[in-house]
Amino acid sequence: MIHWEEEKIIETNIEQVWELFADRNIQRIMPKVEEHVLVEKSETEVGALHRQTYREGKRLETYTVETLAYEDSPEKKQKTIAFIIGKSFQVTASFTLEKVDENRTKLIYSGQNKGVNFVGKAMMKLANKKGNEKVVQEFLDRVDQEAKI
Repeated sequence: MIHWEEEKIIETNIEQVWELFADRNIQRIMPKVEEHVLVEKSETEVGALHRQTYREGKRLETYTVETLAYEDSPEKKQKTIAFIIGKSFQVTASFTLEKVDENRTKLIYSGQNKGVNFVGKAMMKLANKKGNEKVVQEFLDRVDQEAKI
């Protein structure tokens, strides 16, 4: 199992950063997501389901993303999602925004990736921790960059 929790201060208002996590903007911060379609409830509700298609090289993977937690207050915003990809890995990710002041927001990105069957568990043992850290950092940097546009 791989766990991560990293944070970054973004020099932008919390509402502007939060807007990037809306369905209509998800590809700005997750460019490998080719499709993100709401299939149940609303995007601001716990229990919402989305059909998401992700491209990794030439391979496309489609799966269902469930919203496990959702908070939208002036000082704190959070969205936690979970999905199973490739029938082998369960991914849980949490995006938390905390208002530092009117022009600064703390983004906390945390989550875990674990194998759900023999193949997934075996691959987790071989997983490159440095590679995962790089992916997490790239995500934080992309959110920072997109928030300033």
